[in-house]
Amino acid sequence: MFSIKKLKKMKNFEIPQFYRSSFITKIKNSRKQSDPRKKDFTPTLLDFGSLRFFLARHFGFCYGVENAIEIAYKTIEENRGKRIFLLSEIIHNPGVNNDLLSLGVKFLMDTHGNQIFDWDTLSSDDIVIIPAFGTTLEIERKLNELGINPYRYNTTCPFVEKVWNRSESLGKQEYTIIIHGKHYHEETRATFSHSQVNGASIIVRNLQEAKILADIILGEKDENIFYSFFEGKYSKNFDVKKDLVRVGVVNQTTMLASETQEIADLFRDTMIKKFGVENIKHHFADTRDTLCYATYDNQQATYGLLEIKADFAIVVGGYNSSNTSHIVELCEEKLPTYFISSEEKILSKDKISHFNIHNKTELISINYIPDKFPVDIILTSGASCPDAVVESVLRKLHSFFPDAKDVDETIKSVLEL
Repeated sequence: MFSIKKLKKMKNFEIPQFYRSSFITKIKNSRKQSDPRKKDFTPTLLDFGSLRFFLARHFGFCYGVENAIEIAYKTIEENRGKRIFLLSEIIHNPGVNNDLLSLGVKFLMDTHGNQIFDWDTLSSDDIVIIPAFGTTLEIERKLNELGINPYRYNTTCPFVEKVWNRSESLGKQEYTIIIHGKHYHEETRATFSHSQVNGASIIVRNLQEAKILADIILGEKDENIFYSFFEGKYSKNFDVKKDLVRVGVVNQTTMLASETQEIADLFRDTMIKKFGVENIKHHFADTRDTLCYATYDNQQATYGLLEIKADFAIVVGGYNSSNTSHIVELCEEKLPTYFISSEEKILSKDKISHFNIHNKTELISINYIPDKFPVDIILTSGASCPDAVVESVLRKLHSFFPDAKDVDETIKSVLEL
C-alpha cells in the first residue's frame, strides 16, 4: 500500500521563496542526513560568542502546510480574473494569510465558523479553497448546492484525512469515536462532522474532561452529567448506556501527542476495570496511528530543547495556532518563554511584546534578556511558521549584540562540521 509517509518523502513543494530561509533549510537537511531515522532530538547549537541559540531539531512548515500553500498559490495563478475565496484561514499563521489576502483572496468565514460573506453572494463561477484543516460535510454539501466543487481546490492535510478514515473504520465496527480536540477548532469541527456520520462521537478537550467521561462509564458519576457537561460536543441521539460500551480515541492532529496517549490509556484502563482485561479487545480500539508525524516530531524536538539549560525560549508562530501553543506550554514549564508572531514583536533589547496563551492577551515584558555572558536562547516555531520568519527573529536578537560573531560566517562553519 502506498503510505502517506512515502508520499511525504517523495514530494517537493513549490512555495514562494520568501517563506524560505537562507540557512535554516540547510541546517535541517544536514540534520536529516546525519540522523535519517530521527533518533537524535538534541538541538543545533549556533554559537555567536556573546549569545548562543539552540535551534530545535524539528520545527516550521510541515507537509500539510506546504501542500496547502502550494495549492493556494497555484489556484490564484490559474484563475486570474475570477473571485477566489478561502473558506477560512488556510493555516494559522497571520503572515501567510495576509499574503493571500493581499493577492485578492477573501475569507468566507472566520476561524470560529462565523460567516463573513453570505452563501447567496456566491455563484458557480467562484473559486473556494478548502483550508488545511478540512471542512464539515455540511459545508461540502452547501458548496455543491451552489455549483462549486469543494474538492477541486481542497488543501485538507492528508494526515487530517487519515484521522477521518480511522474514525470511519471505528464507526463501522460500532465503536464510539472519542475525539481529543478543541471543539471550536476548524479541524475538530471537521473531524466531528465526518465521524458522527459513521458512529456515535464525542469531543474531549483534555485529560480532565476524559476523566469525567471515564467516571460516567464506570457509573461513578450520574449519566445525566454527561448531557450537561458535554453539551454541544456529542453526536445526535447519543445514548450514554448504549454508546459508551465500545470506544476508540482519535485526535485533532495538533494536540499534545503525550496527552492523546494518556487519554487513550485512561479509556483502556477504564474498559478493563469495567469489562475485564480478557474482554478489552471487544471494548477498546488501539488508535495510536492517528498521531500526526509533524506534531510528534516537533513536540519531541521541544523535549530535546528543554534538556538544555538556557536563559529563555522564543517560540514563533500564529497566536491561534494549536500546535504552537502546545510547544509554548511545554517550554513554560521549564523556563521563561516568549510566544511571538514575528520579529516585529521584539521591540528592543529591553522590551518584547508576546502572547499569553492562558488569558489570550498580548503583553509587554521588559529586561527579558539577562545581563550575562553568554546569553543562551532556545528558538523554535510551530508547524505553520515560515523558516524565513524564524531567521528574521534570530537576526533581530543577534543585532542587539554588536560584539557577536557574524551570522553567515557562523552558519557556514556549523554546516562544514
